[in-house]
Amino acid sequence: MTMIPSTPASIDVGAVRGRFAGRVLAPGDEGYDAARGLFYAGADHHPALIVRVADARDVGEVIALARETGHELAVRAGGHSVAGHSTVEGGIVLDVRDLDELEIDSVSRTAWAGAGLTASAYTEAADAHGLATGFGDTGSVGIAGITLGGGVGYLVRRDGLTIDNLLAAELVTADGQLREVDAEHEPDLFWAIRGGGGNVGVVTRLRYRLHPVPEVTGGLLILPATPATIAGAARALDEAPEGLSGIINVMPCPPMPFVPPEVHGRTVIFGMVCFAGPAGDAYGALAPLRTLATPIADLVKPIRYPELYPPEDPSYRPLAVSRTMFLDAFDEAKAATALERINTLTSTPMRVLQLRALGGAAGRVPDDATAYAHRGRRFMANVAAFYSGREDVAGKTAWVDELTRALEPAPGVYVNFLGDEGEARVHDAYPPATWARLAEIKRRYDPDNVFHRNQNVPPASG
Repeated sequence: MTMIPSTPASIDVGAVRGRFAGRVLAPGDEGYDAARGLFYAGADHHPALIVRVADARDVGEVIALARETGHELAVRAGGHSVAGHSTVEGGIVLDVRDLDELEIDSVSRTAWAGAGLTASAYTEAADAHGLATGFGDTGSVGIAGITLGGGVGYLVRRDGLTIDNLLAAELVTADGQLREVDAEHEPDLFWAIRGGGGNVGVVTRLRYRLHPVPEVTGGLLILPATPATIAGAARALDEAPEGLSGIINVMPCPPMPFVPPEVHGRTVIFGMVCFAGPAGDAYGALAPLRTLATPIADLVKPIRYPELYPPEDPSYRPLAVSRTMFLDAFDEAKAATALERINTLTSTPMRVLQLRALGGAAGRVPDDATAYAHRGRRFMANVAAFYSGREDVAGKTAWVDELTRALEPAPGVYVNFLGDEGEARVHDAYPPATWARLAEIKRRYDPDNVFHRNQNVPPASG
């Protein structure tokens, strides 16, 4: 295996362009600045090289170049990494966004998807067949990144996590070898990529199971925010039929035209709900939410599944401090604490407590079946406060940490929502036995830790 130089060597951009079938971008090239930008504005790095790979061979060549020159390697798809791992200062970015082929077999209800596809592109194509694979709640997210960490979205209670619907994958490991993995072929690698992030290779294609979703009943439901309604909404989603999933955001109401002006800026429950089942059953499933209080706005109706994704705004690049956690309980006392602290933080127009009920199909998978090992957790929660400049970060961080402690997090954390929070928090994402197995697989496939721009599990020693 090629040794990695301790000091990065300079890259002759002109000389290396011929190594790749895909496009090579360096500082000063047209399109470089657009290609280096991420969804979150906090990571503003300038890579020495960005390679928009055209195929698996290109992937192997980029890995080889990084090893030869000693440059840090970042792997980028949708660019939604909260920690900014999708880019790197002065290193090499392996960009898979041009791997966007999609083959749907509507008879077997399976799909082979290129790692560069977004959730929106995949979901729109699958919807033409009345089918879907559950990803997240934002269309511009890359399917590879969300899958490798687990995948929690609107179908999580009915169909499980995204990884529960991953049937196979093709990935290139640190030695440049393209490997096809599934439950029978290199099962350790297949286990590791279902929740272990990008620690063991670069995924180029993924094979998914598709589920019938001819239509859903879903959309935006805005309710008044009181301790009783917030706790009641969490309870309603926790106890709902498995076809109903949703996201509760306790936050200031945006100035939307269909909301009365006097509500603008007032803390509300900004809920997105999805009932994936017969339209005739939707009314009963949604009644416990709708009857908590008179809705401020109720846009829930029969829609196509892709319509749940909000419209994409390329100019929207938020800056926020956030913490993610699991909760085993959420009651009126915690709701009151969250509401009080959201109402008193007036130094930012946007602060939020987000709650998602888990369970259902995702909870019936054994903890050790995948590298995502938090099947028994009831809720996933996120706390965030937006900021405008670096001078504002310390205060927002203190607010986020204080509210996080007050919510009494359960053990564990969802790796896809982790920011740049240190090694201890990465350990929290994986119970000891899971961590040990991931580290051993890492030792076998990436002993030099080439893939370390991630929530990193270092290779086991020895």
